[in-house]
Amino acid sequence: MAQAVMAGRRALPAAVTPHLRNRRRLFWPFTLPAIALYVVFLVGPAVATVVLGFTRWSGAGPVTFVGLEQYGRLLGSESFRDAFVNTLGYIVVGGAGTFVFAFLFTMVLRGMRASKTVRAILFFPNIVAPVALGMFFGFVFKYNPGRQGLANFLLESLGLPAAGFLRPENVTWVVIGALVWSSAGFYITIMMAAVDRIPPYLYEDAELCGASPWQQFRAVTLPLTWDVVGIAGVLWTIGAVKIFEMVFVLAGPGTYLPPSRTWTLAIYVYDRSFGAQGTPEYGTACACAVVMIVLVTVLVTALRRVMRRERLEY
Repeated sequence: MAQAVMAGRRALPAAVTPHLRNRRRLFWPFTLPAIALYVVFLVGPAVATVVLGFTRWSGAGPVTFVGLEQYGRLLGSESFRDAFVNTLGYIVVGGAGTFVFAFLFTMVLRGMRASKTVRAILFFPNIVAPVALGMFFGFVFKYNPGRQGLANFLLESLGLPAAGFLRPENVTWVVIGALVWSSAGFYITIMMAAVDRIPPYLYEDAELCGASPWQQFRAVTLPLTWDVVGIAGVLWTIGAVKIFEMVFVLAGPGTYLPPSRTWTLAIYVYDRSFGAQGTPEYGTACACAVVMIVLVTVLVTALRRVMRRERLEY
């Protein structure tokens, strides 16, 4: 009878201690400044960008609402189409190359004695400013008779003709190679941090069964780090959509915009906002920025759905 009475009673709330009461009092004073900064510097500009994408505005004077006209101008612009295709190329091709290198080095570094030192060396290019990297690769791949860069010097030393690596039709591949070289260390570090959590006995069992390094990676490493690979893919997608400095330095002469066929979406936004085409077109720039946001949203959502797997416990 006593048990039934106890079961029928509702659980009494825990006593509110002075410590808990003080924490509740401090919640909003500490949270409101962060929320205010988030709204002012992120939410507000994002909403303003979406709104200005439906207008025509040169930065001064009246703002004219034009509806979807700016998006129609984007679709009819050859430079925007080139920028969109180039950006997709950086995301897909550059991402594939980066993760292939990350996976290969993950297999090699797992059993290496000085793996932490090698990780630090591989991570180093990621902390160098993209402008500096662009200038470095510009010197390496320079094509100038009598003053060749290192790449063409080596080609000519082997009896091969010099190549115009930085010409508009070739520079995209040079940028992709530079991005893979500079970014792979970051994703190798992320992958190795996830590999370090895997119990060593799983690899020992795989070795006893005669599994090769590739089979160990496919059967042990990849399934147990799949969630980390998905997060790394999202990070790459977001970063690749915003590529600007490397293309600006390698494809351009350094003082003004590169040829439009080498542009990315970020360079297109810059050109319409601050470029040398004349009067700024902030409506078109904001419309392109909205396209970038939509592109990131679609790609990240698709990537998360494709890489959705049941979580493995170990």
